[in-house]
Amino acid sequence: MLYLLICLPGFVFQFIPYMQKYKIQKIPEGFDSQWRCFKLLMFNHFFIQAPLIFAIHIYTMVFDIGYDYQSMPTWYSLLLQLYACLILEDTWHYFLHRALHHKSVYKHVHKVHHNFQAPFGMVAECVHPVETVVLGVGFFIGPLLFCTHLILLWTWVGVRLLEVIDVHSGYNLKWNPLHLLPFYGGAEYHDFHHMNFHGNYAPTFTWWDRICGTHVPYQEHKKNKLANKQN
Repeated sequence: MLYLLICLPGFVFQFIPYMQKYKIQKIPEGFDSQWRCFKLLMFNHFFIQAPLIFAIHIYTMVFDIGYDYQSMPTWYSLLLQLYACLILEDTWHYFLHRALHHKSVYKHVHKVHHNFQAPFGMVAECVHPVETVVLGVGFFIGPLLFCTHLILLWTWVGVRLLEVIDVHSGYNLKWNPLHLLPFYGGAEYHDFHHMNFHGNYAPTFTWWDRICGTHVPYQEHKKNKLANKQN
């Protein structure tokens, strides 16, 4: 339910003419593609993610993870833990995402996600079930290392959903508060990956693409776009 609520603003934007100036690719979402995405999304949520969430519930019981007010971490400790979770997930996602683009597996797994060349919010988790598991592992690394209270799990779920839906939203909103995060890529950054199929593999931050040189096609695209505007 939280996932769909976060997707809702982007869904509504398609019906508001004013918002179209913020749309990165001027390609309509289309009812057929949205319905196809929704069906796959529901399958992944109920048959793949739900068992994983239940496993996390068992984990909190076995390791006696706190949920009372007295044992809650301080707000600054929680922010540091959340940022660390984002860094770890981003690292896992970058390298596994690049691996899924290898020609031996791309057409069997990751191509499902790239059927949506102009992404919209729901596309964030509209992936092959195998990809849901492979990339989903990164989500659990931070909580397994840092979690001493359920508040981290709850807030981490919210933060991660906000981030992944934002970068797939298809709208580049300059006043988006997520842009306050240092090195945050955002919707325009990830939208290029869907449009070009290569480069900009990191889901959240830009440093792994810069370190590994996979940001170069995006930089060339921006230069060409700027040159075309000036001409």
